[in-house]
Parts: sequence; C-alpha cells; structure tokens
Amino acid sequence: MRIGIGIDVHPFQEGRKLVVGGVDIPSPKGLEGHSDADVLLHAVSDALLGAAALGDIGLHFPNTSPEYKDIDSMILLRHVGKLLEKNGYRTVNVDAMLLMEAPKIAPYVADMRRNIARCLQIDTSLVSVKATTNEKLGYIGREEGAAAHAVCIIDSI
Repeated sequence: MRIGIGIDVHPFQEGRKLVVGGVDIPSPKGLEGHSDADVLLHAVSDALLGAAALGDIGLHFPNTSPEYKDIDSMILLRHVGKLLEKNGYRTVNVDAMLLMEAPKIAPYVADMRRNIARCLQIDTSLVSVKATTNEKLGYIGREEGAAAHAVCIIDSI
C-alpha cells in the first residue's frame, strides 16, 4: 500500500463559474485557473499521482498547454485513474477536505463523492469529501480563494 497527499489553491475571480468536485455551484464568482480550476479534483489528482510516484498534475497537464485551457477536471481525474491502472495500481480510498468560506457546499457533497468515485471507477463509499471554513481568517476567510487537501491510499493490482 502507498499513501499520497495533494494540496491545491486557487483564487476567486469574478465572471467565472464555480466548479468544485465536478459540480457547478451557484456563486457570483468562480475559481481562477487554466483549466476549470476545480481545486478539489486537483488535490485528489495530486494525491493519487504522488502515491504512485508519478509526479503531479502540472507535469501531466501543464498550464502552459492550450490543450488543457478550460478543460473539465473530471477528464483529468479520469486520466489519472487510468494512469494509475496502467502502472499497476488501484485506488483504495480518497479523503478530501475543501477549505472555503462561501458558498456552503454541504448540499453538493454527495454529488462530488459520486463524481470522484465514477472518475476512479471505485465505489462511492471509498470517497470522503468534507468542507470547512477558515473562520474569516486569511485569504480563505476573506473569500479571496479556496484550497483543498486530499489523501489517498493506493495498492498494487
């Protein structure tokens, strides 16, 4: 068994849609990034790639490539899942934490879990998504951005 950790951060930007965990969330601003800036899926992808010692999402999906401009991060996570399988690994579980002051994501967590599980071809019971605010502290508390942390366990097939 191998353990991986992933962390991602994106600032908020007016005029972009907010996509977290593959779910469009109603919000006056979204996250800025080269792709759809799905901070949660990026952290999960990095955790999985790290566990397999396969680099990070920047290596596989560079933000300098027009190919990945505004791409749906669920496509990237599916690719990561296939890359793990190609290298002889399977996902055992994923535990992810979103740090965002607003909007509240509790109504969307079940869909996020299903999206991650579907991308990785695992049961939803193996995926945990949680969220917390930053109690109005720092850039997260001032609603300037969001962050996500993820850990995972992978195992040889």
